[in-house]
Amino acid sequence: MGSKERIHRLKEQTRVNILDAAHEIVKDEGWQALSMRKIADKIEYTAPIIYEYYANKEAILLELTKKGFMLLGARMNEAKTKHKELGDQIEAMWLAYWNFAFEQKEYYQLMFGVEVNCCIMDELLPAGSTPYDIAASTIAEMMGISDPDDDRVCTKYYTYWSIVHGLISINIVRKGTSDEINRQILKDAITGITRSLRNQPQAE
Repeated sequence: MGSKERIHRLKEQTRVNILDAAHEIVKDEGWQALSMRKIADKIEYTAPIIYEYYANKEAILLELTKKGFMLLGARMNEAKTKHKELGDQIEAMWLAYWNFAFEQKEYYQLMFGVEVNCCIMDELLPAGSTPYDIAASTIAEMMGISDPDDDRVCTKYYTYWSIVHGLISINIVRKGTSDEINRQILKDAITGITRSLRNQPQAE
């Protein structure tokens, strides 16, 4: 391995270490506790070295947000490919979304916090990797629409998302009902929306 390649690999590993340290701090103390100084202390670097890789804390948060969306996209894609029937694909994707939100709560809170600009994330993520990209093709096919970016597909996607995200948000803040009841509520809501897709007139 050449010296340039070795240096590049070391730099990439340092980036990973910084992000991993930030995530660990957040899991222990919450997002409000994250600081460049704490990250430096966690990996036993000096703060100036951290600034060589990320200009500020916001740059780290943006990178973690991107990572979160990539993880979520991979989960949804994996769930989708396990089913052939469109309705089953939709239910599996949203259940995977639900599971991710609670298994990776810190990422989810960052990804969908009030400061997140979804348009920016669309520009940063590879084409076809956002939750919308993954779900919209199935929704469009069920609606008989060839273009996943059609406004009607977008409306139905956000109908699903609003209900799923709303239920997740309620339960992240305050556990009001059992996991079994919550999952049943989720499935009932998804089934109801999916039924409306099946019953509507086919697009021309």
